[in-house]
This record gives sequence, C-alpha cells and structure tokens, in this order.
Amino acid sequence: MKTSKLAIIAAVIGMTLLLSGCVERKLTIITNPPGGLVTLNDEEVGVAPITVPFSWYGDYNVRIAKEGFATLNTHKELKAPMHDGFPWDFFAQVLWPGRIVNEYEWTFDLSPYEAPDRLKLIEHAETTRKRAKDQHDEAIRLN
Repeated sequence: MKTSKLAIIAAVIGMTLLLSGCVERKLTIITNPPGGLVTLNDEEVGVAPITVPFSWYGDYNVRIAKEGFATLNTHKELKAPMHDGFPWDFFAQVLWPGRIVNEYEWTFDLSPYEAPDRLKLIEHAETTRKRAKDQHDEAIRLN
C-alpha cells in the first residue's frame, strides 16, 4: 500500500513537471526604412524587420547600420512584467500550465547619411587641439 502511494505521488510530481508552463520572450526590431543591420549588445542579430528571442530584461545597446544612412548607436530598456519578477516568476515559469508569450516591438527611424563639411571638421579639430594645448600648459604651470 505504501509503495502504491509513493508511486502515485511520484507520478503526480512527474506530470506536474512535464505539464508545467513556460515563458517565451520575443523582441521585434523594425527600421524605417527596412533593411538595417541590427546589433544588440555587440551581437549581430540580423536585418530588420527581425524578431529575436531574449532571456533577460534590462538595458540593451542597439546599433543599426544601413548603407546610405547614418549609423544609429543608442540603447533601449526592456522592463520585466510583474509575472517575471520574484516571487511570481516561479508560478509563471513552473506551475502555470500554459505558455506565456511576452512580445515587445522597437521601431527606429534611420536618418540619411550626410557627409560632414570638410572645413567645419578642420575648424573643430583646430579648436580641440588649441583647447588641449591650453589645458596641458595650465597643468604644467600648476605643477
């Protein structure tokens, strides 16, 4: 009798584990215009529009490059829903019998590339060089 009760308990535990739910996380990245090469946290993920799975929430470094457009370097934050935080995550990921899908979408507008004005670049470089020299001279004077 004791063996059959243990077998039933083991079967219930096994079924609970097999039938337990899961959380699926998806991030879709869209660029305007389409076709930007997307890099998330220094990992190239593909050409937009693209949907990628992700494992963690938080701050993501985003880089999008497309020929003829200025390269976009920015960051975005994915905030976790309530059911993905302690203690609710245990219920959502282990005990909930169904599948939970968290889907997010980011859209980025790309700007056409504009070549810098050569004279303005030279002027900016000279101003920066003069400022660095003045700071260096001031540091020497103070020592």
